[in-house]
Amino acid sequence: MTLIADATLAPKSASLPQLCTMRSIVSEDTEALGRLYYDAYDPGEACATVEEAIADMQATFRGEYGTLWLAASSVIEREKELVAAILVVHRAPWEDTPDCPFIIELFTSRSFRQQGLARALLCHCFLLTSMTERPCLALRVIATNEAATRLYTSLGFHLWP
Repeated sequence: MTLIADATLAPKSASLPQLCTMRSIVSEDTEALGRLYYDAYDPGEACATVEEAIADMQATFRGEYGTLWLAASSVIEREKELVAAILVVHRAPWEDTPDCPFIIELFTSRSFRQQGLARALLCHCFLLTSMTERPCLALRVIATNEAATRLYTSLGFHLWP
């Protein structure tokens, strides 16, 4: 299901756990992002292999899912290890999506879940999106993913259209 939120009404900050830092992604993160992406999901849910996950991150940087918004696409590191990431495009390439910034991926290492990392990444993205011409933010989530849906609705996301 597709969700959308008004970035001007959403929270703009959330604290990070100790030893965690947030920064914008860079192309040199491709392999580490792929490994994190693969490890964050059950086998076969996102990608069947680590190599496929890395190839998917390479496709993301090439713009195959829309033009990557580097400032809003961020990672959280703990002791130089990527533990969470959000990948945002200026507009999704699919016709059945809102015309606004779109989160194509948000994932957290299994060992770092429930620590507020996804919330912090989303709040940072809301801050940047609130200053744009179209201050809304959209994403897709599987309806049965209750934890993700609960997080998104707590931040003001609602069903689109």
